[in-house]
Amino acid sequence: MLQHTSKLGVVMKMNLPVLIVSIALILSGCASTGDITDKALSERVTEEMGNTVSWLPQSDSAVRTASLDQLLQVEAVQALVDEAIAHNPGLQQTLITLKQSKIRETSANASRLPQASASLSGNNSENIDTSYSASVNVSWEIDIWNRIGDSVDAAAFTTRSNAAALQSARATLAASVMQGYLDIISQQKILDIEKKKLAALENSESIILNRYRTGLGTLADLDTARTSSATSRANIAEYENNLASSKRALAVLLGRSDMSLADVAISESFPDVVLPLAALPEQDLARRPDLIAAYYQIKANESSEKVAYKQLLPSLNITAALSDSGATPALSLFKDPVWSLLSSITAPLFQGGELRANIALAELDTLNSWWNYQDTLLTAVQEVQATLDLENSYQRRQQHISQAYSNSRRSQDNYPSQYRQGLSDILDLLSVTQTTYSLEAQLVQLQRNQLSNRIDLGLALGLGVSS
Repeated sequence: MLQHTSKLGVVMKMNLPVLIVSIALILSGCASTGDITDKALSERVTEEMGNTVSWLPQSDSAVRTASLDQLLQVEAVQALVDEAIAHNPGLQQTLITLKQSKIRETSANASRLPQASASLSGNNSENIDTSYSASVNVSWEIDIWNRIGDSVDAAAFTTRSNAAALQSARATLAASVMQGYLDIISQQKILDIEKKKLAALENSESIILNRYRTGLGTLADLDTARTSSATSRANIAEYENNLASSKRALAVLLGRSDMSLADVAISESFPDVVLPLAALPEQDLARRPDLIAAYYQIKANESSEKVAYKQLLPSLNITAALSDSGATPALSLFKDPVWSLLSSITAPLFQGGELRANIALAELDTLNSWWNYQDTLLTAVQEVQATLDLENSYQRRQQHISQAYSNSRRSQDNYPSQYRQGLSDILDLLSVTQTTYSLEAQLVQLQRNQLSNRIDLGLALGLGVSS
């Protein structure tokens, strides 16, 4: 037979003064939460984004793109990006952070549900028969202020922030792999140019040696030529190391501990990289994952701030228990149980200023996340403007360097015969040779920088990875 204990009536009667105090605290607590009813910082973010920003005009060759994959459509590069996403240690840590965030969200949501527990115990004393007791307890905090709901919201917004951070990390990694691929091509081409330069210098050295043997040249001319050749050999050693370093850097991005790229096919020439088209500033900025992550961090901190305020308010808990006892375990399993129902209101009276301090910290966390968003926004605008400006600069510089290189090539073709005829000196011959190959190397570096800058532009415009 179920029996209802008199605990409920006693508790409610004893807690009557507490209820009166709680009502006063409720009113004061509601007044205390007035600060959070003002316009939230997250609302200001959505209202102000991109309002005062405008992009520089672009070339007619710019193409509207939806992802970084569309910028560099080379099958080998796509395979490298996929490998990096699957094995890069840094990205895997970011993924684990997101998984942890989802688990914390589940844990926070569990506080909304009733908590149940069961126990079974036995007591065996001298001269007293063995007795067993069993009980089932159910407790539930009624979320009258939505404090638990705000905690769940904070966890959910944190999960969204971490998800956006993962997207940002994936895009950054993909861009780094693409740029690493271009850098290897660039280093190989620069090395090849230096080897051609050395061959030309050695040919000039041979011409000077022949003139010296016939009495038409001087030993100083021969020493000058040999100095240039030795310097070129030193450059080759440096460029070979640069090429090896570029390959190791790409291997690290791919998560390869052996630092080997023997199975990777590297093109001998630069692939085409599409120039991404910038849209309206508010559209481009709104899809940047780092800004999305910063925005949701503001939302998470705002929810945590609400929780901190609502810790000042009373909490309502309901506890139900079902218990029984008997001489055997079977008889104690609720053959003739007693049930009880207890409701309680708990309100903080004095905690040494801890709750107010927590509110102050929560407010500062929200404000700090706001300024972090502003910093991220300024960086985003600066990145877009800088990459757009660099695209125009690289185009102009390549035009001028190409013209200078063509002129220098013609001079290089003429100077050896002029030197043989005594119409020019050794310094002119060596100078035009070094200038020609230096301009060719500059062209390669400019091409590499322009293509890499287009990838940076896509990243700045918020393009992600489709895979």
